[in-house]
Amino acid sequence: MWTTGDELLRQLGALGNPHRLRIIAALRAERTYVSELARELRISRALLQVHLRKLEAAGLVTASFETGADGKTLRFYELTPFSVVLTPEAIAAAVPTLTTPDSVRGNADGEEGRT
Repeated sequence: MWTTGDELLRQLGALGNPHRLRIIAALRAERTYVSELARELRISRALLQVHLRKLEAAGLVTASFETGADGKTLRFYELTPFSVVLTPEAIAAAVPTLTTPDSVRGNADGEEGRT
C-alpha cells in the first residue's frame, strides 16, 4: 500500500506495463530465479531485469540471493503482498504529498515550469 503520492505514482507506473503484469502473475504462484522466470515468460534476462528493478523500486517484489547446488549464486524474486485501491478520495489525499515539479502538474496560471 502506498502512503504518498510519489509512491502511488511508482506503483501505478510499475503496474502500467504488460510485461510487468505478466511477471506479477507468474510470481503469484511461487518465488523463482531470473533465468527460470525469463524462460517461463519467453523474454530475455536483460529485459526481465529491467522490469524486475522497476517492480522492486515500487515495492511490489523483493529479491534475495541464494547459492544453488552447483555453487552459482541465484537471485530469487517474490511478490510483496500489496493492494492498490483507487478512489477519488484516495487520489485527492495523495496529491498534496506529490513532489513532482510544477511543470509536470501544471501551474494555475497555465505557464508550465516558469518562475
